[in-house]
Amino acid sequence: MTSLAGLAQIVDEAARTAVAIPQLTDTLPDLTVDDAYAIQALSVARRRARGERRAGFKMGLTSRAKMIQVGVSEVIWGRLTDAMRLIEGGDLHRAAYVHPRVEPEIAYILKKPLEGEVTAAEALSALEAIAPAVEIIDSRYRDFKFALPDVVADNSSSSGFFVGSWSSPSTDVTNLGIVMEVDGRPVQIGSTAAILGNPIRSLVAAARLVAKAGERLEPGDIVLAGGATAAHALVPGMHVKTTFQRLGTVAFNVVA
Repeated sequence: MTSLAGLAQIVDEAARTAVAIPQLTDTLPDLTVDDAYAIQALSVARRRARGERRAGFKMGLTSRAKMIQVGVSEVIWGRLTDAMRLIEGGDLHRAAYVHPRVEPEIAYILKKPLEGEVTAAEALSALEAIAPAVEIIDSRYRDFKFALPDVVADNSSSSGFFVGSWSSPSTDVTNLGIVMEVDGRPVQIGSTAAILGNPIRSLVAAARLVAKAGERLEPGDIVLAGGATAAHALVPGMHVKTTFQRLGTVAFNVVA
């Protein structure tokens, strides 16, 4: 059996070179989710060895729409690095990805550590600010097909993110309307309530799940709460603008 480090190299190279690979579970059907998180950690460690810096965490499969879209039913998480953060209003280069898709999110940034079993009130008290955001997801597996261990090993499909203007941490984002447009045409309409019923629950889950891996949420970490709608596929020439009630917009262009 290929070592976990060897599998980490495979998924890291797939992401680095934007080349699709077979599902790991095709040849390793007994691969566990715990194995997958170990592969994820080793893969992201390779990125940090190349100079990327920690930026925070992302939560995945936090909306019913997302669970249906990918055919799984378990909340997952991944790691963010500074190289994954893209300039709001700028360009996304399609050639850097295999199957890029975009989904609207709420972004939190922390001012205090957050670890283990915490309440929603404790999570809110740890916030520095809240912002509208979109995440670029990109499974490196052929045909965008995978089992749960596959997607977790592949950093839970996280590939990039755009963050809009930061707002007060007291801003109520429980149930805000969201409209994603491509070239002025609505393609996804939803609400932040689709994120576990309330996005703060995603931050609570992040504190608990990251702690299981022996880590914690640190001051300055950005946490993406999870997609509020199904993801939309990206092709060159698109202008994508996502409007969040009360929070503002996040926009970018897709170029070759």
